[in-house]
Formats: sequence, C-alpha cells, structure tokens
Amino acid sequence: MPEISDSDQELIDVWKGEPAPLLPLLHAFHDRDGSLSESVMRAVSAALRIPIAELWGTVTFYHHFSRELPGKAAPRVCTGNVCCLHGAKELLESLASEGATAMPCAGRCDSMIPVLKGDQVFTGLTADTLVHTPTPLPPSNPGGIEECVFASIREPGRATLAGYRRTGGYAALERAIRESTPEEVVTAITESKLAGRGGAGFPTGVKWKAVADAKGGPKAIICNADEGEPGCFKDRAIMDYDPHAVIEGMLFAAFATGAPLGIIYLRYEYPETQGILQRAIDEAAAAGILGDDALGGGCPFHLLVRRGAGAYICGEEGSLLNSLEGKHPFPRNKPPFPVTHGFNDKPTVVNNVETLASVPHIMEKGAEWYRGLGLNGHAGTKLISLSGDVRRPGNYEVPFGLPLQTLLNEWAGGPLEGRTIQAVTMAGLSGGFLGGEALQATLDEPSIRSHHSFLGAGGIMVFDDSRKMVSAAHDAMAFFAHESCGKCFPCRIGTQRLTERLKGGSGELDLPQWTIEVEDIGAVMKATSACGLGMAAPHVVESLMRHFPEQVAEYAGRR
Repeated sequence: MPEISDSDQELIDVWKGEPAPLLPLLHAFHDRDGSLSESVMRAVSAALRIPIAELWGTVTFYHHFSRELPGKAAPRVCTGNVCCLHGAKELLESLASEGATAMPCAGRCDSMIPVLKGDQVFTGLTADTLVHTPTPLPPSNPGGIEECVFASIREPGRATLAGYRRTGGYAALERAIRESTPEEVVTAITESKLAGRGGAGFPTGVKWKAVADAKGGPKAIICNADEGEPGCFKDRAIMDYDPHAVIEGMLFAAFATGAPLGIIYLRYEYPETQGILQRAIDEAAAAGILGDDALGGGCPFHLLVRRGAGAYICGEEGSLLNSLEGKHPFPRNKPPFPVTHGFNDKPTVVNNVETLASVPHIMEKGAEWYRGLGLNGHAGTKLISLSGDVRRPGNYEVPFGLPLQTLLNEWAGGPLEGRTIQAVTMAGLSGGFLGGEALQATLDEPSIRSHHSFLGAGGIMVFDDSRKMVSAAHDAMAFFAHESCGKCFPCRIGTQRLTERLKGGSGELDLPQWTIEVEDIGAVMKATSACGLGMAAPHVVESLMRHFPEQVAEYAGRR
C-alpha cells in the first residue's frame, strides 16, 4: 500500500463512499494540484481498488486530465470544424507561450472561438479579444411557431426555483404524483411520440416502460449531458437557462420507473454549467422537491452531477456508463441493454437533456398537443444548433417537417454578404454533408434519410461557396480518427485510413481506385464497428463524393 498524505486522504474520504466516485475524486485532485501526479494516482488506485495499470489507462484516455504542469492552468483552444473556419489554429499558435493546447469542438459554435482557462470559458477571434462569455439565449422564436422546450426559457429568472415556479414549473409533476399512476405517465409519454433527442431517436415511453418492468434495483435515471458532437450546443442552453426543466423531467422518469437515484453526466467543456446545475439541485433539495420523499409516499429521488473529462465517445451510452462506474470508457456490447443492465448492472434510463426537458411541457399540455406541434404529420419539435457561414447562428426550436431552406434563409438570415450556401452538415458531423438538391430537404428523419443522411442530435454546420469541401471532409474525418476509442479495429484503423485518403499530397490520384478503396473501407466500418462512431464516420466521405464529385475530381488531379 502506498503512503497517503493527510490532505490526500481527506479528499479521498469525501468521495470514496459516494456513487460513481472516480471522476469527482480525480477532478478534486486535478483542481487542487493542476495535474494528476503519480503519487495521487497510486493513492486513488489503492482507495478505490482499481489496478494502477487500469487506472492509468483510463485517466490518460481523457483529454483534460493533465499529467504535468502547467496542466489545468494552460489554455485549451477549440479547434473544432467551425472554429477552424474562423482562425482557431492561428489563435492556438498565438497562445503557445502560455502552454496552450488544442481541444476538439467545445460546444460554443454560436460564439467563437472558445478558450478554456481553468474553469472559465472565454471567446474571441484573437488572443487580445478574448472575453468571458455567457451562453447566448436562443433567438426570440423567429418563426412565430409554438415551441415546447424553449417556450419559457427566455423568461427572466427561469434558472432559479422561484422563477421556474412562477412560469409553471413543477406543477405538472406535483399533479402527476398526486393524481396519476406511474403507468399513466408512461402512457402519456408513449402517446406523445417523444423520441430520444440525443441522436438515436429511440421512443422514450418504450424505454421508460422497459425499465419500469425490469426486475432488480436500485434503478437509476442518467441524463446524458455530454453533447460532444461537433456543432451541437443546444443542451448547454437548456441547462444554463432552464435547469429545473431537466430536473423535473428526471423526476418524471423516476416516478414512472421507481428509480431512487439520478445522475447528470456533464461534459467537461461546460464548467460554468456545472455550477448552475448544482445550484438548481440544491434549491430543489432544500424545497423538498428532491430528497427522501421526492416522489411521495416515502419514495426518494436523489440527484448528482458528475463531470466528464473530455472524450467524445462518452456521449455513447455504454461508454458513459462505464465512465461513471470508473471503468475504461469503451462502448459496451449489446445486448444486454441499459434498460436491464445499466448503471452498476441495474435497470437504467439514459435520456438526453433535450428529451428530459420536453417531458414537463408534455405532461402539462398533453400528448395530443405535443404531437400537433409538428408539420405534415410529424410529431413534436427538435432543437437545432446552427453554426458556420450563416448570419444568425444559434439554437432554434423547429417543428419536425420544417423546410431546411426556411431555417437557413428566413429564420437565420441566410448566407453572409455576397455568398451562397453550398453545403450543410447533418447530425453535427455524423450525418455527413448535404448539398445541391438535398438542401431542399425538410427537417425530419424520413426526408433527410432519403438523402442518405440523418438528423441525429440536430447540429447543422453551414459551408458557403468559399469553402473547399474536401478540406472540410478531411477535418471531419480527422476528428473521428482522433476520437475513436480504439476498442474495435474497423473504426480505429478505418477512420485513420479515410483521413489519409483526404490529405493533400503530391502527384495525381487514381480516382477510380481511390473511390473503390474509400467505399470498401466505409462498408466494413458500417458493418462491423462496435458503436455508432465507426458506423457514422463513413458518411462524411460518402456524402462528399455524392454531392461534390467535381471537387473530388479536382482534388484527385492536383493532389
């Protein structure tokens, strides 16, 4: 056993007996020291009985746990796809003397370029213009169409318990606990046709019923707030301005399933959001909304926040659960599924922030009301994070079925002066590009899938006619190659090979042979990868060839 200092032991004692203790314990040492020393690693290994080699592999997997100084104090500059269009690499170079390092998309595509210093986020295009920047409020309903998630988010004080109650918060929950059964809540959510808004689109009511019917416990409700998909930043707006809506949604899920524990897994790059969430949780606990009798009749619900440490793959539910449990955050094999074998191998609901924030509105106004918000027979609404070469980037709540052109040109003001839009991404980067006639799609899964893509989490990046799409595709594939967890070789190797085939070089390229190679690599990745990262990444190259064959041919000729 290694010798442990008194100060180290004090931190260990705070977290050792808590649920999901590894991440908060590592963060506590990282915050105190600025990095994680070998002695700290050995102390944590001994205290939590995690083999040191396993712990070492887990810690070094995350982007933001530093092993040496200046560590946490060094600036981290977003080099995501949109930020790189606006000079992120030049900003990174200008901060090199401060020990600056690059980080993947930090979820601030609506106010560039984000630089993380300690636990504060600054934005600016140059080192001299960096300022501390709060999350922008969503634009004031430019389409005049009835909203769900954003209906009250712009109300002053909505983030506080008093402000939330003043705008109707927790009334639906209190009525449900008093007048309804858990089965009736599940039925209402099922009839609303609410589906997962984090990308997978699985029916929420079906998931809740499966957990409610599953044997064993204690059950858990996990809020997936690790929105690491490039171009997505909608969940941050919800958590910063409407945190009690997320809490109320989790309470509804707990009431419906009988779960006594909830955990919000928050991405590392949202440090200030952690404080907002914790204040809201503390307010709710002090008011008896959370705690030992939160669900009535002596049924408890306790809610915790656990901050990630920077890993795109932790947005995948199996990786997220492994991360919470202190394991290496690889995706899990399925089956079994989290509804029967989730957190600590118990039945677990894993829902996205947007999904949970929709629930209180649905329970207040009814399933029929929610279904009626969509257009052309589609049910409900979707939050879209819009960024890139457009006049008014930001978060928009759109009815399913809204024409993409309406969002781009009417709500968001269209392209920049003298430019036209040549491409947009779908599902952040995971859905690849849309261009040409595909830009006439409507914002719903059937329409977008007819163009060989998908809406997913709702991140849309706009590229105008000044952008080189082969270069944009290379940067997208480089992101996936960097973020591949390495568990399965189709994704680990395939993302690297596709990135290489989009990298500039000397001499002409044999385009027919190149096409065969990238198609074969993509087919193997989609058929055999262990999780959605490897299955989705080939969409980038496939959509590049589909919508921009002339640019691919030009690239092949001048490579």
